[in-house]
Amino acid sequence: MPNYQITHRTSYEYTSPVIQSNHLLHLAPREITNQRVVRQNLIIEPAPAWRSDRTDYFGNPMTLISVEEEHSKLSVTSLSEIEVSVVEKPEFKNSVPWESVAGGAETLPAEISQYACASQYAAASPELYDFARVSFTDGAPLLESARHLMERIYKEFRFDNSTTDVSTPVQQVLEQKSGVCQDFAHLMIASIRSLGLPARYVSGYILTHPPEGQVKLEGSDASHAWVSAWEPATGWVDFDPTNNLVNSPEHISIAHGRDFADVSPISGVLLGGGQHTVGVAVTVKPL
Repeated sequence: MPNYQITHRTSYEYTSPVIQSNHLLHLAPREITNQRVVRQNLIIEPAPAWRSDRTDYFGNPMTLISVEEEHSKLSVTSLSEIEVSVVEKPEFKNSVPWESVAGGAETLPAEISQYACASQYAAASPELYDFARVSFTDGAPLLESARHLMERIYKEFRFDNSTTDVSTPVQQVLEQKSGVCQDFAHLMIASIRSLGLPARYVSGYILTHPPEGQVKLEGSDASHAWVSAWEPATGWVDFDPTNNLVNSPEHISIAHGRDFADVSPISGVLLGGGQHTVGVAVTVKPL
């Protein structure tokens, strides 16, 4: 049962002073079936005048803060230790035919059916339907089809962080066949939803390994994103189209929602500040 120590540091520098800033943070990991939070702490500089730790609509821990002193820099550091247990891979070919679930949102519990609906970054389209149907053939098992779709994205799309940003439409990702983990997650989710099936966005981290003979550098990791698809008998199953992995014990979940907009690590509103630059450093260390 692996344990991980995670440091996620985000720093902002502003060209003019910020008089006040209010932020919503999704940086505290959530407790799920195969994941236990041993400890977690947030260090915020300047210290907020007000802070409230809550649970959002999707069950994720979230923190609201208000920094009310004038500042030209803001630093938010999340320190976590998480215990992850291994989840067995499902019997892909024994899952139900995908058509038995497709389009049945009205008969599913609301906490499942909401993930079959369009969202800001993962809306269905005829092109995505056609893309998904290559994997979801007539009568095919749902989870086997999802795995096939994941493998196609992994093989056919190029990881390139220069071709997209957070606002890039999933249709553009489909056409250019390049992007980053967030794009590939949105592409897979939107494709599955085009068939009327539930799929959700998962944010978190993945343990990375340095090249052989080299030492892993502090801060060299990054946030990660993947997909959970739902099947009646099995429940939610994690698929990572960026790395072609299913239910990996080297994935650490922070939050899940309909897409990135629901679980952005840091969002907020500023009074002042002008332009800003942001730096992010993540370290995932096995204990």
